[in-house]
Amino acid sequence: MRLVVERGVPQEERKVALGNLTDWDAARVFLEVVRCGSFRSAAERLELSINGVRRRIDDFERQIGTTLFTRDVHGTRLTDEGSLVVSAVERMEAASFDLLRAGNSVTSTLSGEVRVAVTEGLGTFWLAPRLVEFQQSYPNILVDLHCEMRSADVSRHEADIAIHLSRPAALDVKLVRLGRMHLMCFASQKYIETYGAPRTVAELVKHRLVMQVADQTAAKETFENWFPGYSQRDLLVMKTNVSSANYWAVAYGAGIGVFPTYASALGGKIIPLEVELRRPFDIWLSYHPGNSRIPRVRHMIDWLIEAFNPAKFPWFKDEFIHPSELKAVYKGESLTHLFGGFSTEGR
Repeated sequence: MRLVVERGVPQEERKVALGNLTDWDAARVFLEVVRCGSFRSAAERLELSINGVRRRIDDFERQIGTTLFTRDVHGTRLTDEGSLVVSAVERMEAASFDLLRAGNSVTSTLSGEVRVAVTEGLGTFWLAPRLVEFQQSYPNILVDLHCEMRSADVSRHEADIAIHLSRPAALDVKLVRLGRMHLMCFASQKYIETYGAPRTVAELVKHRLVMQVADQTAAKETFENWFPGYSQRDLLVMKTNVSSANYWAVAYGAGIGVFPTYASALGGKIIPLEVELRRPFDIWLSYHPGNSRIPRVRHMIDWLIEAFNPAKFPWFKDEFIHPSELKAVYKGESLTHLFGGFSTEGR
C-alpha cells in the first residue's frame, strides 16, 4: 500500500502545531512511514508491529493536532498538513545529526583555548615542562599558560582556571585543594665549597642570602618570621621577583635561597641544607562553575588535579618529606630532565 499526497485541503487548515511535539520517537516513526511508503514496510524496517506503528502515528497526530494520513478503500494518503510536517521533521532530524556530530567532534578532537593562570615558579618549573602530556592527548587545544605571582580571579574571567598559593576568598567559584608545597633552604655545590653549609639559623644569618619577593610567596612575612630583628639589607645580597632568576642565581653560587622540595626531584643543581627553616603553602585550584561544563576546560581541570596528585608526587603531601628521602618514596619515572636548563654541549 503506497502513500500519496492528498491535495485540495484549504490553506487555513494547514497550520501545524509542532510546538506541542514532545515525542521525537513518534516523529521518527512518522518519517519512516513516509520514506518506506507504507505502514507495513516501516514496521518491518523498524522491527515493530503494524499496530505499534499505527499507535505511534495516532499519538503523533494527537500531539501536533492535525491529521497526517487519510485512509480509504484506495489506501493511505499523506495530507497536505502531513507534507508540511515531513519538512519540519526532516529539519529536526538534520539538527539531531548535527548535534551528534558536534558531540563526536568534541569527544574526539577537542579544540579551542584554555587560559590557565598559575604562580610563576609552579608554571615555569612544574607545569610547563609537563604540559606535553596534555598536548599529546589533546593536540587541538591551545593552552594559554599565564605565569604571574599575582593571584588571578576566575570569577572576573581573568582566567578559565587558576592555581593559587593561598585559598581564594571569592564565594562564587569552585575550589579544589591540590596539595601542599614545602619550601626550605638550598645552596649550590660551588657555594658550599666556598662558604660552607650552615646547619642552624645562627649560622645561616652569617651567609649570603638570595630571595624571591612576590605577592604569593609572602616573602616579607617569611623573612620577618625566620629572621626577627634583621632587615633585608642586613642579610640579602640579591632579591628578584621571578622564580627562574632566583633559581639560576642560587644554582651558580650567588647565595642561599628558598625553594620547593621538589627542586631536587626535578634535577635542580642545588643541594638542600639542614637548617630547620621551612614554609608550607597549600596549593588551590579555582574555576567558575560554568566553565567545568566546557569539555576542553573540564579535561584541563582533571589533568591539573592529577598533575598535583600527592599520592603520585609525594612532595605535594601534607607532611614534609626531606628531598633526600624523595627518591625512596617516589615510584614514578625520573623527572630530573625537566630542570635541565640550557645545554652548552657542542658549543
